[in-house]
Amino acid sequence: MRASSPAVQQWAMSSDMRSYSSRPAEADHVHHVRSKVTLATLRKLYKRREPITVMTAHDFPTGTLVDKAGIDMTLVGDSLAMVALGYTSTSEITIDEMLHHCRAVARGTRSSFLVVDMPFGTYETNPDQAVNNAVRMLKEGKAEAIKLEGGKEMAPTIARLTQVGIPVLGHIGLTPQRQASLGGYKVQGKTVAKAKAMIEDALALQQAGCYAIVLEAVPEPVARHITDVLNIPTIGIGAGAGCSGQVLVQQDMLGLYGRVPRFCKTYRSLADEIVGALKEYSADVKSGAFPAAEHCYPMPQEELNRFMKMIGQEKAEEEQNTASGHA
Repeated sequence: MRASSPAVQQWAMSSDMRSYSSRPAEADHVHHVRSKVTLATLRKLYKRREPITVMTAHDFPTGTLVDKAGIDMTLVGDSLAMVALGYTSTSEITIDEMLHHCRAVARGTRSSFLVVDMPFGTYETNPDQAVNNAVRMLKEGKAEAIKLEGGKEMAPTIARLTQVGIPVLGHIGLTPQRQASLGGYKVQGKTVAKAKAMIEDALALQQAGCYAIVLEAVPEPVARHITDVLNIPTIGIGAGAGCSGQVLVQQDMLGLYGRVPRFCKTYRSLADEIVGALKEYSADVKSGAFPAAEHCYPMPQEELNRFMKMIGQEKAEEEQNTASGHA
Protein backbone atom coordinates (compact mmCIF):
# COMPACT_ATOMS: atom_id res chain seq x y z
CA MET A 1 0.00 0.00 0.00
CA ARG A 2 1.43 3.37 -1.05
CA ALA A 3 0.99 6.21 1.47
CA SER A 4 -0.10 9.67 0.35
CA SER A 5 2.80 12.05 -0.09
CA PRO A 6 3.58 14.40 2.82
CA ALA A 7 2.79 17.37 0.57
CA VAL A 8 -0.70 16.09 -0.17
CA GLN A 9 -1.29 15.29 3.50
CA GLN A 10 -0.18 18.74 4.58
CA TRP A 11 -2.43 20.40 1.97
CA ALA A 12 -5.46 18.39 3.03
CA MET A 13 -4.98 18.96 6.74
CA SER A 14 -4.47 22.69 6.37
CA SER A 15 -7.30 23.39 3.91
CA ASP A 16 -10.89 24.12 4.86
CA MET A 17 -12.31 21.10 3.09
CA ARG A 18 -15.72 19.50 3.53
CA SER A 19 -15.82 15.91 4.72
CA TYR A 20 -19.43 15.35 3.69
CA SER A 21 -21.27 15.31 0.37
CA SER A 22 -24.33 17.32 1.42
CA ARG A 23 -24.08 20.95 2.36
CA PRO A 24 -26.34 22.21 5.18
CA ALA A 25 -29.18 24.39 3.98
CA GLU A 26 -27.90 27.49 5.73
CA ALA A 27 -24.45 27.23 4.15
CA ASP A 28 -25.70 28.21 0.71
CA HIS A 29 -27.39 31.36 1.96
CA VAL A 30 -25.02 34.24 2.44
CA HIS A 31 -26.69 37.32 3.94
CA HIS A 32 -28.93 38.88 1.33
CA VAL A 33 -28.64 42.59 0.72
CA ARG A 34 -31.99 42.65 -1.09
CA SER A 35 -35.06 43.55 0.90
CA LYS A 36 -37.92 41.06 1.09
CA VAL A 37 -40.28 41.35 -1.86
CA THR A 38 -43.87 41.79 -0.70
CA LEU A 39 -47.20 42.64 -2.31
CA ALA A 40 -46.38 46.28 -1.60
CA THR A 41 -43.09 45.86 -3.48
CA LEU A 42 -44.90 44.40 -6.48
CA ARG A 43 -47.39 47.28 -6.46
CA LYS A 44 -44.52 49.77 -6.44
CA LEU A 45 -42.87 48.05 -9.39
CA TYR A 46 -46.17 48.13 -11.24
CA LYS A 47 -46.81 51.81 -10.52
CA ARG A 48 -43.41 52.86 -11.80
CA ARG A 49 -43.81 50.56 -14.83
CA GLU A 50 -40.82 48.42 -13.95
CA PRO A 51 -41.33 44.91 -15.39
CA ILE A 52 -41.93 42.22 -12.77
CA THR A 53 -39.78 39.09 -13.08
CA VAL A 54 -41.25 35.69 -12.24
CA MET A 55 -39.60 32.27 -12.49
CA THR A 56 -40.69 28.77 -11.55
CA ALA A 57 -38.89 26.59 -9.02
CA HIS A 58 -39.67 23.10 -7.78
CA ASP A 59 -37.14 22.25 -5.05
CA PHE A 60 -34.54 23.72 -2.71
CA PRO A 61 -31.74 24.14 -5.29
CA THR A 62 -33.93 25.75 -7.95
CA GLY A 63 -35.61 27.97 -5.36
CA THR A 64 -32.24 29.07 -4.02
CA LEU A 65 -30.97 29.94 -7.49
CA VAL A 66 -34.06 31.98 -8.36
CA ASP A 67 -33.74 33.86 -5.09
CA LYS A 68 -30.02 34.53 -5.57
CA ALA A 69 -30.70 35.83 -9.08
CA GLY A 70 -32.88 38.58 -7.65
CA ILE A 71 -36.12 37.42 -9.31
CA ASP A 72 -39.11 39.31 -7.92
CA MET A 73 -41.53 36.40 -7.65
CA THR A 74 -40.91 32.65 -7.36
CA LEU A 75 -43.71 30.42 -8.63
CA VAL A 76 -43.97 26.82 -7.49
CA GLY A 77 -45.91 25.95 -10.61
CA ASP A 78 -47.85 22.78 -11.20
CA SER A 79 -45.70 22.45 -14.31
CA LEU A 80 -43.37 20.58 -11.94
CA ALA A 81 -45.73 17.65 -12.49
CA MET A 82 -44.12 17.24 -15.89
CA VAL A 83 -40.65 18.79 -15.60
CA ALA A 84 -39.79 17.37 -12.16
CA LEU A 85 -42.03 14.34 -11.63
CA GLY A 86 -42.46 13.01 -15.16
CA TYR A 87 -46.26 13.14 -15.30
CA THR A 88 -47.90 13.71 -18.68
CA SER A 89 -49.98 16.71 -17.57
CA THR A 90 -50.35 19.19 -14.73
CA SER A 91 -53.70 17.65 -13.78
CA GLU A 92 -52.07 14.57 -12.26
CA ILE A 93 -50.21 16.21 -9.39
CA THR A 94 -51.74 16.03 -5.91
CA ILE A 95 -51.93 18.68 -3.22
CA ASP A 96 -49.60 16.68 -0.97
CA GLU A 97 -47.00 16.58 -3.74
CA MET A 98 -47.35 20.32 -4.29
CA LEU A 99 -46.98 20.96 -0.57
CA HIS A 100 -43.82 18.84 -0.45
CA HIS A 101 -42.23 20.80 -3.28
CA CYS A 102 -43.43 24.17 -2.01
CA ARG A 103 -41.82 23.59 1.38
CA ALA A 104 -38.54 22.73 -0.33
CA VAL A 105 -38.62 25.90 -2.43
CA ALA A 106 -39.56 27.96 0.62
CA ARG A 107 -36.46 26.73 2.45
CA GLY A 108 -34.35 28.19 -0.34
CA THR A 109 -36.23 31.48 -0.63
CA ARG A 110 -35.32 34.54 1.42
CA SER A 111 -36.23 37.59 -0.64
CA SER A 112 -38.43 36.59 -3.56
CA PHE A 113 -42.24 36.63 -3.15
CA LEU A 114 -43.34 32.98 -3.06
CA VAL A 115 -46.47 31.85 -4.92
CA VAL A 116 -47.77 28.30 -5.36
CA ASP A 117 -50.22 26.80 -7.84
CA MET A 118 -53.41 25.28 -6.52
CA PRO A 119 -53.47 21.87 -8.22
CA PHE A 120 -56.40 20.67 -10.29
CA GLY A 121 -59.31 19.47 -8.16
CA THR A 122 -58.42 21.44 -5.03
CA TYR A 123 -60.47 24.62 -5.53
CA GLU A 124 -63.16 24.14 -8.20
CA THR A 125 -65.92 22.52 -6.12
CA ASN A 126 -66.80 25.53 -3.97
CA PRO A 127 -65.19 28.47 -2.15
CA ASP A 128 -64.95 26.54 1.13
CA GLN A 129 -62.87 23.82 -0.53
CA ALA A 130 -60.63 26.48 -2.04
CA VAL A 131 -60.12 28.27 1.28
CA ASN A 132 -59.35 25.07 3.17
CA ASN A 133 -56.73 23.97 0.64
CA ALA A 134 -55.27 27.45 0.19
CA VAL A 135 -54.78 27.70 3.95
CA ARG A 136 -52.78 24.47 3.76
CA MET A 137 -50.62 25.98 1.03
CA LEU A 138 -49.80 28.98 3.21
CA LYS A 139 -49.46 27.17 6.55
CA GLU A 140 -47.90 23.86 5.50
CA GLY A 141 -46.32 24.90 2.22
CA LYS A 142 -44.96 28.23 3.54
CA ALA A 143 -46.22 30.06 0.43
CA GLU A 144 -47.21 33.72 0.55
CA ALA A 145 -49.90 33.57 -2.13
CA ILE A 146 -51.70 31.06 -4.30
CA LYS A 147 -52.38 30.92 -8.04
CA LEU A 148 -55.47 29.41 -9.59
CA GLU A 149 -56.78 29.09 -13.12
CA GLY A 150 -60.08 30.28 -14.52
CA GLY A 151 -62.09 33.30 -15.58
CA LYS A 152 -65.19 34.99 -14.23
CA GLU A 153 -66.65 31.65 -13.14
CA MET A 154 -63.93 31.60 -10.46
CA ALA A 155 -64.61 35.17 -9.27
CA PRO A 156 -66.76 34.14 -6.26
CA THR A 157 -64.03 31.75 -5.10
CA ILE A 158 -61.32 34.37 -5.55
CA ALA A 159 -63.42 36.92 -3.67
CA ARG A 160 -63.82 34.51 -0.76
CA LEU A 161 -60.10 33.78 -0.69
CA THR A 162 -59.09 37.42 -0.69
CA GLN A 163 -61.73 38.27 1.93
CA VAL A 164 -60.06 35.89 4.38
CA GLY A 165 -56.64 37.35 3.63
CA ILE A 166 -55.23 34.94 1.05
CA PRO A 167 -53.51 36.74 -1.85
CA VAL A 168 -54.52 35.33 -5.24
CA LEU A 169 -52.69 35.38 -8.56
CA GLY A 170 -55.20 34.79 -11.35
CA HIS A 171 -54.51 32.86 -14.56
CA ILE A 172 -56.45 33.17 -17.82
CA GLY A 173 -55.86 32.49 -21.50
CA LEU A 174 -54.39 29.04 -21.96
CA THR A 175 -55.13 27.29 -18.69
CA PRO A 176 -53.12 24.03 -18.74
CA GLN A 177 -55.31 22.30 -16.14
CA ARG A 178 -58.21 22.65 -18.59
CA GLN A 179 -56.26 22.03 -21.79
CA ALA A 180 -58.40 19.03 -22.73
CA SER A 181 -61.54 21.17 -22.84
CA LEU A 182 -59.66 23.84 -24.81
CA GLY A 183 -58.64 21.40 -27.53
CA GLY A 184 -55.04 21.13 -26.38
CA TYR A 185 -52.26 23.59 -25.70
CA LYS A 186 -53.43 26.28 -28.12
CA VAL A 187 -53.30 30.06 -28.25
CA GLN A 188 -56.45 31.61 -26.76
CA GLY A 189 -58.26 34.83 -27.68
CA LYS A 190 -57.56 34.75 -31.41
CA THR A 191 -61.07 35.85 -32.39
CA VAL A 192 -62.84 39.07 -31.44
CA ALA A 193 -65.48 37.17 -29.46
CA LYS A 194 -62.90 35.18 -27.50
CA ALA A 195 -60.74 38.24 -26.92
CA LYS A 196 -63.77 40.11 -25.57
CA ALA A 197 -64.59 37.21 -23.24
CA MET A 198 -61.01 37.21 -21.99
CA ILE A 199 -61.17 40.93 -21.23
CA GLU A 200 -64.35 40.31 -19.24
CA ASP A 201 -62.60 37.50 -17.36
CA ALA A 202 -59.67 39.77 -16.50
CA LEU A 203 -61.94 42.53 -15.21
CA ALA A 204 -63.92 40.02 -13.13
CA LEU A 205 -60.74 38.64 -11.56
CA GLN A 206 -59.54 42.14 -10.76
CA GLN A 207 -62.89 42.97 -9.17
CA ALA A 208 -62.72 39.76 -7.13
CA GLY A 209 -59.42 40.87 -5.60
CA CYS A 210 -56.55 39.29 -7.55
CA TYR A 211 -53.28 41.15 -6.97
CA ALA A 212 -52.10 40.20 -10.49
CA ILE A 213 -53.14 37.99 -13.42
CA VAL A 214 -51.13 35.58 -15.56
CA LEU A 215 -51.92 35.79 -19.28
CA GLU A 216 -50.79 32.62 -21.06
CA ALA A 217 -50.62 32.04 -24.82
CA VAL A 218 -52.56 35.17 -25.73
CA PRO A 219 -52.04 37.29 -28.89
CA GLU A 220 -49.82 40.27 -28.08
CA PRO A 221 -52.43 42.96 -28.99
CA VAL A 222 -55.05 41.34 -26.75
CA ALA A 223 -52.63 40.97 -23.82
CA ARG A 224 -51.48 44.57 -24.23
CA HIS A 225 -55.08 45.83 -24.19
CA ILE A 226 -55.93 43.78 -21.10
CA THR A 227 -52.86 45.23 -19.40
CA ASP A 228 -53.98 48.73 -20.33
CA VAL A 229 -57.53 48.36 -18.98
CA LEU A 230 -56.53 46.76 -15.67
CA ASN A 231 -55.08 48.53 -12.65
CA ILE A 232 -53.25 45.42 -11.42
CA PRO A 233 -50.17 43.80 -13.02
CA THR A 234 -50.35 41.22 -15.78
CA ILE A 235 -47.69 38.52 -15.97
CA GLY A 236 -47.19 37.21 -19.47
CA ILE A 237 -46.09 33.80 -20.65
CA GLY A 238 -46.41 33.72 -24.40
CA ALA A 239 -48.37 36.97 -24.30
CA GLY A 240 -45.88 39.46 -25.70
CA ALA A 241 -43.93 42.39 -24.32
CA GLY A 242 -46.92 44.53 -23.37
CA CYS A 243 -47.54 42.78 -20.05
CA SER A 244 -46.45 44.15 -16.67
CA GLY A 245 -44.05 41.24 -16.18
CA GLN A 246 -42.96 37.88 -17.53
CA VAL A 247 -42.76 34.30 -16.28
CA LEU A 248 -41.03 31.23 -17.71
CA VAL A 249 -40.59 27.63 -16.65
CA GLN A 250 -37.04 27.36 -15.35
CA GLN A 251 -36.27 24.05 -17.05
CA ASP A 252 -37.32 25.49 -20.42
CA MET A 253 -35.20 28.63 -20.26
CA LEU A 254 -32.18 26.65 -19.04
CA GLY A 255 -32.43 24.14 -21.87
CA LEU A 256 -32.80 21.06 -19.67
CA TYR A 257 -35.20 19.41 -22.10
CA GLY A 258 -35.27 19.34 -25.88
CA ARG A 259 -38.34 20.98 -27.35
CA VAL A 260 -39.58 24.22 -25.80
CA PRO A 261 -42.61 26.40 -26.61
CA ARG A 262 -42.25 29.10 -29.24
CA PHE A 263 -42.57 31.85 -26.65
CA CYS A 264 -39.64 30.59 -24.55
CA LYS A 265 -36.13 31.97 -24.95
CA THR A 266 -33.52 29.36 -24.07
CA TYR A 267 -30.77 31.24 -22.21
CA ARG A 268 -28.52 28.21 -21.70
CA SER A 269 -28.29 24.65 -23.01
CA LEU A 270 -27.55 23.00 -19.69
CA ALA A 271 -28.65 19.52 -20.75
CA ASP A 272 -25.60 19.20 -23.00
CA GLU A 273 -23.32 20.52 -20.26
CA ILE A 274 -24.75 18.18 -17.63
CA VAL A 275 -24.65 15.07 -19.82
CA GLY A 276 -21.10 15.94 -20.85
CA ALA A 277 -20.02 16.25 -17.22
CA LEU A 278 -21.66 12.93 -16.32
CA LYS A 279 -19.88 11.21 -19.20
CA GLU A 280 -16.54 12.67 -18.08
CA TYR A 281 -17.17 11.41 -14.55
CA SER A 282 -18.00 7.93 -15.81
CA ALA A 283 -14.86 7.85 -17.97
CA ASP A 284 -12.68 9.04 -15.07
CA VAL A 285 -14.03 6.35 -12.74
CA LYS A 286 -13.55 3.64 -15.37
CA SER A 287 -9.97 4.75 -16.10
CA GLY A 288 -9.00 5.31 -12.47
CA ALA A 289 -8.42 9.04 -12.97
CA PHE A 290 -10.99 9.77 -10.27
CA PRO A 291 -10.58 9.98 -7.36
CA ALA A 292 -7.09 11.47 -7.45
CA ALA A 293 -4.88 12.24 -4.43
CA GLU A 294 -6.44 15.67 -3.94
CA HIS A 295 -9.88 14.06 -3.53
CA CYS A 296 -8.77 11.71 -0.73
CA TYR A 297 -8.56 12.23 3.03
CA PRO A 298 -5.18 11.68 4.71
CA MET A 299 -4.06 10.51 8.16
CA PRO A 300 -1.48 12.21 10.37
CA GLN A 301 1.91 10.75 9.44
CA GLU A 302 2.48 9.24 12.89
CA GLU A 303 -0.90 7.48 12.81
CA LEU A 304 -0.31 6.36 9.24
CA ASN A 305 3.00 4.76 10.24
CA ARG A 306 1.33 2.95 13.14
CA PHE A 307 -1.51 1.82 10.86
CA MET A 308 0.90 0.45 8.24
CA LYS A 309 2.83 -1.35 10.99
CA MET A 310 -0.39 -2.85 12.33
CA ILE A 311 -1.56 -4.25 9.01
CA GLY A 312 1.98 -5.50 8.32
CA GLN A 313 1.91 -7.42 11.59
CA GLU A 314 -1.55 -8.79 10.82
CA LYS A 315 -0.39 -9.96 7.41
CA ALA A 316 2.69 -11.63 8.89
CA GLU A 317 0.55 -13.42 11.50
CA GLU A 318 -1.88 -14.56 8.81
CA GLU A 319 0.97 -15.95 6.69
CA GLN A 320 2.44 -17.70 9.74
CA ASN A 321 -0.92 -19.27 10.60
CA THR A 322 -1.36 -20.42 7.00
CA ALA A 323 2.09 -22.00 7.00
CA SER A 324 1.39 -23.75 10.32
CA GLY A 325 -1.82 -25.18 8.92
CA HIS A 326 0.01 -26.75 6.01
CA ALA A 327 2.74 -28.21 8.24
